[in-house]
Parts: sequence; C-alpha cells; structure tokens
Amino acid sequence: MFSISQDFAPPFKLISPFFILGGVFYLLASIYIFFFTADNFFVQDTKVLSLVHLYLLGFVMMVIFGAMAQLVPVVLEVGHSAVELFYAIWPLLGIGTILMVIGFLGYPALLPYGGTVVLISMMIFVMEIFSTIKKVKKFSLVISSVLISNTFLFFGIIFGLTMALGYAGVIEVDIISLLRSHVYLVIGGYIIVTLMGLSVVLLPMFGLSHGFSMRPLEISITLMSISVVLVVISSFVEYLIIEYIAYSLAVVSMFIYFYMTYTIFKTRARKEIDIYVISLFYGYISMIVAVVLGVLNLFVVYEPLLVASGWLMFFGFFGFVIIGHMYKIIPFLVWFERFSPLVGKQKVPMLADMVPSRSSHAQFVFGAVGVSIVTLAILMQNDTMIKAGASFLVVGAFALLRNILFMINYK
Repeated sequence: MFSISQDFAPPFKLISPFFILGGVFYLLASIYIFFFTADNFFVQDTKVLSLVHLYLLGFVMMVIFGAMAQLVPVVLEVGHSAVELFYAIWPLLGIGTILMVIGFLGYPALLPYGGTVVLISMMIFVMEIFSTIKKVKKFSLVISSVLISNTFLFFGIIFGLTMALGYAGVIEVDIISLLRSHVYLVIGGYIIVTLMGLSVVLLPMFGLSHGFSMRPLEISITLMSISVVLVVISSFVEYLIIEYIAYSLAVVSMFIYFYMTYTIFKTRARKEIDIYVISLFYGYISMIVAVVLGVLNLFVVYEPLLVASGWLMFFGFFGFVIIGHMYKIIPFLVWFERFSPLVGKQKVPMLADMVPSRSSHAQFVFGAVGVSIVTLAILMQNDTMIKAGASFLVVGAFALLRNILFMINYK
C-alpha cells in the first residue's frame, strides 16, 4: 500500500469548486437525456456529441482535475509548481464546456471559441503537472502513469481543437479520421490511464490492502498506451489490421486492469461493503459489459451495440468509479482540513459520519437503475425506456449534488 503524505496538499477551497461544478454538470447531462430519441442516439449525431462533451468535460474531467490537484503533490511528495493556476482552470473549463455544447447544438461558430477556452484550461493543467513532475527525483509506476496520461491529453486536446476549427469551417480537415484519434487519446490515453494509475493508490488506501503485485498494472498501462498510439497511426495509415490490433490490446488491457482491482479487493483488510465499494462494483461490471458489447460490434454490424458500449463506459464505468471515490475523497479532505487540528482537544467525527448514508444509497439505486434502463433502451431502440431511464438518472443526479454539498459543508 502507498503511503500518502498530506504535507504538500493544497487548500481544500482550491479543490471544492471542481467537485461542485462536476455535480452540476452531471445533473445537466442527466436532464439532457430527456431530449433524446432512438433516432438520434447514434455516434455522429450532434446531440450525442454535445452530450459527450457536456459529460466528459463538465463532469469527468472537472472531477479528475480536482482530484489530481490534491493527489499529484501528495503522491509525488513535492509541492505544486504554481498551485494558484488551479483557480483559473475550473472557470475556464466550465465556460469552454458550455460554449462547445451550444456549438454542437446548432451554433458551430462557437466551437472554435469553446475549444480554445477548453484548450487553455487543459494546457494550464498539463503544463502545471509537467512542471511539478520535473521536481521529482525518482519515478515510480504511478508517477509514470501521470506523465503518460497527461502527454496523451496534450495531443488529444490539440486534435480536438483542430476538429472544432474544421467543424466550424475555419479550416479544411478530415474530421472522421481525426475523431478516432481524439476519442482514444482523451478517453483511453488520459482518462483510463489516469484511473489505472490512481486506482493503485486509492483502492489500497481506502481498503487497507497489502501484498499485491504491481506487475498487472504495469502491463495494462503499457498495453493501453500502445493501443492508443496504434489508433492514432491507423487514423492516418489505412491498414485495418493496425486498428484491430489496437482494439484487441485495449480489451486485454482492460481485463488485466480488472484483474488488478480484483486482487486489491481480495487482499483488503477493511471488509465492510459501503457505498464506495458498491459504486465500484457497479462501475467495474459496467466496464466488462461495455467491453463485451464493443467486441460484439466488431462482428455484428449494429450501431446500437457501439452506442450502448460507449454509454456504459461513460455513465456506468467512469461515472460510478468517480462518484464512489468522491464519497471517500471529499470527506477525507474536509476532515483533514477542518477536524484534524481538533484531534485530542474535542470529539471529532469519523469519516463515515460525513457521508449521508440514506441519500448516497438512494443516489446509487436511482443512478444504477437509470443507466441500466437507458442501456436496454439503446439496444432495443425504445423511446419510452429512454425517458424512463432519464427520470431515474435525474433523481440520482439531484441526490449526488446534495451529497456533495452536504460533505463539503459538514460541520
């Protein structure tokens, strides 16, 4: 298990806006599902593109950036090079996300502006992280994963801005070719590699796991990185075999990663099944089903399989893994800043006391049911089920935002 030092942690007021805005964007993405029908739930529909950017930029990236602001310095055991820059990242990312969503919904002239603002926010983040990593004298696997993922993010946002300029008619580019590279660089290269690297820190810390091998993580990160590079190459070189090799490596990488998390879970000393563990269970089950649907799509040409795979990967895997960790990270950070100085002087709450039990479980039930119903609705092309699933998701999203505010303001 990794030792986590709080000596280099930034103030919580720097991080809390990332979590609050993440909850708001998660709610907006859930409400947005009401406006979908089976006819426009396909990969290149502009509504899908706007939803993907609303969810990935506004929720996934926002929360990851906030968590990384806290975790990177304590894992690397060096202070941020310019921690004040994080005060600029969340408003820029939020504004850029809104502009891009509106741009995809019928105002393409806004896409270059939104893309530029998002690019600036992410470049600030990437450059600050790179500058912080430069201060590290000895590289571990976790530090290497941070470096690899942020390198992929750097190129991913460059591809994304190029596509936005092409979509708005400013320049002429092959958007279809760039799309695959952009998606893989950001999702596979940044989000998944980041989750892999941080999992080996957070899962053992919260579960008190010991004695597991790091080798599966090293293999899974290596395979995913090779997969991302091959997908980028396949976007410019028309050899279908390269693309299929890349997809195969990604599938193998995800299953090795799942094996790694299973090993950590089996070796944990803390055995209780709380909202954190339940959320991870659903998230990893969603990941397995998403991978299976994605593989089926290679053999059965039925686009709803691909859409359902992406839906489960985003709202099932990314969503529940991130939400589960929020129920651990936010109380831990609030407790350390607000209550740790009072230890030995007065009674202080336990971390579990800071998580609203009934509300968090209600959020999980409504969210999980909503994701499951929408998955079936996509596969069955059923409009009524999409609205039913959206109803559950919205209730769960309201509960999540309430829980975030409750934990941040816990007295």
